[in-house]
Amino acid sequence: MKIISSVLLATLILTLTACSGGFVETDVISVVSQSVIGSGEERDTAFNTQVISADSSSPISVEYDHDDLDSSESSGELSNIRLDGDSITLEGSGATVNGNIITITSAGRYSINGNLNDGQVIVDTEDAETVVLVLNNANISSSTSAPIYIRNAEKTVITLAGGTENYVTDGAAYIFENAELDEPNAAVFSKDDLTINGDGSLIVTANYNNGIDSKDDLKITGGSITVNAVNDGIKGKDFIVIMDGNITITAGGDGMQSNNDDDSAKGYIAIENGMFNVIAGLDGIQAETRLNISAGDFTITSGGGSTNAAGMSSAESANGIKAGVDLAITGGTFNIDSVDDALLSNNSLTIDNGNFMLKSGDDGIHSEYSLTINGGDVSVLQSFEGLESAVITINDGNVHLVTSDDGLNATSGGGGGQVDGSYFYINGGYVLIDASGDGLDSNGTAIMTGGVVIVQGPAFQGNGPLDVNGEFEISGGFLIAAGSAGMPETPSTSSTQNSIALVLDSTMPGGTIIHIERMDGEDILTYESPKDFQLFVFSSPELQGNTTYNIFTGGDSTGTVTDGLYSVGTYTSGTQVASVEISSSVTTFGSFSNGPGGGKHP
Repeated sequence: MKIISSVLLATLILTLTACSGGFVETDVISVVSQSVIGSGEERDTAFNTQVISADSSSPISVEYDHDDLDSSESSGELSNIRLDGDSITLEGSGATVNGNIITITSAGRYSINGNLNDGQVIVDTEDAETVVLVLNNANISSSTSAPIYIRNAEKTVITLAGGTENYVTDGAAYIFENAELDEPNAAVFSKDDLTINGDGSLIVTANYNNGIDSKDDLKITGGSITVNAVNDGIKGKDFIVIMDGNITITAGGDGMQSNNDDDSAKGYIAIENGMFNVIAGLDGIQAETRLNISAGDFTITSGGGSTNAAGMSSAESANGIKAGVDLAITGGTFNIDSVDDALLSNNSLTIDNGNFMLKSGDDGIHSEYSLTINGGDVSVLQSFEGLESAVITINDGNVHLVTSDDGLNATSGGGGGQVDGSYFYINGGYVLIDASGDGLDSNGTAIMTGGVVIVQGPAFQGNGPLDVNGEFEISGGFLIAAGSAGMPETPSTSSTQNSIALVLDSTMPGGTIIHIERMDGEDILTYESPKDFQLFVFSSPELQGNTTYNIFTGGDSTGTVTDGLYSVGTYTSGTQVASVEISSSVTTFGSFSNGPGGGKHP
């Protein structure tokens, strides 16, 4: 018997469209990132629609001035600062030297090179123009304060001269100018706007607290930056915007953080591109409000990684990437190993594209109110729950989930009963779930209109491949759910696409094939479950009403198998276990004492 299923083959081959952003280099560059944050009233309305659409509030708009991008070393008049051990020499004007401390008092460009054993470079100017510090093989150390301290300036740009290595190192204890102030408290500390650009490298060793800290805006447009900090690596209170760069952070606290919680229009992070290698004791990348990533290569370990969950305090936050309001990702490559959630938003989370390899000691991807996947390759290799949110929408993409509990969990408020604000919608894409808990779980409603969904497991009788407290309506797509039969559920009878659900007389061991064919011998499905199963649920556009189907278990197939599905080949030697005629949208065989339908258990 030849297995030829055009619908199956077409749905298994998904074409994902890549999205990428870009900058146009002008004197003033505007970067716009769309937000998907709605008011509480808007969210309540969205919960009652079949497909949750993001409600965009005012976009994040960041201006890149010419001096943010100008990394030339000799643009305009230049004063030279020579660091020579315990002394400093100034060639030019605009600064004063007092022993091992130089204070820049005028806007302009300053080239800094040499070694300063224990001193400071301070910027303190009332001018309305920018101060540019060109680090040209500079090594600046201070045992008692911030080696680079921007006390006051309209704006400061640190340019890393091409081909140079620059070092900034502080001590383990600071002596503050005012006993009531704890500033400066970072190796590179700025009270005002700070930009880092250039083609050279900067190595920051922060033994006291944070590595690079701006109490205003922080922009990074280039350079190779390495930060080793006992607390946070890179901080920008109002925002962090990264156009490009190669950034390596080892931090006892957060890797990168924007923490303005006084102004809802600030406290955000926008990353356009770059290479990021972050090892953080707490969150890898954290934004108080919104966090937008367009592209880049991210390797993040937080809290010691997914295997360290037992060693973390419940009061600590050690997520891979975290947004307080909205997390939006349109591209990039992400390898994240986190104690807490790999991706977390306290409001909404949207993935349009990207490649994700996630390991988590908690959830792979978690959002409190809405989680939407429009594309990309999302692999959760280890997690407690794979995807969790009040509303989960999958429109496209490849999603693979391995979980110790639920695979896809739509829950609002964390209750066990039916919750009106809990929904999941599968409208397209390819979803493979390897679950030890419930496979598809909604505390409210579930709707499937398209895509391919394969649920493998659980084997534990206290959970089930499907667990929907409300209605589970299917109008399109391809669904396989195979696992334990302790709580056998099926799609709802209100579905417009047909389903077959079987509870077999005994549990089939992993590796057993289940085969479905029409009475006339036309093959519909050959599937090999990698896990033990007794419940088998199948829904497909190929299941026709008023048609009889024969169902076999065991046997062999010569076809090519992907995720348990055989696409082409010959099936032989199975044992027929059922013959069912489809006379309604849900046809059952075996022990369903309460009848078919979402939320119904024997």
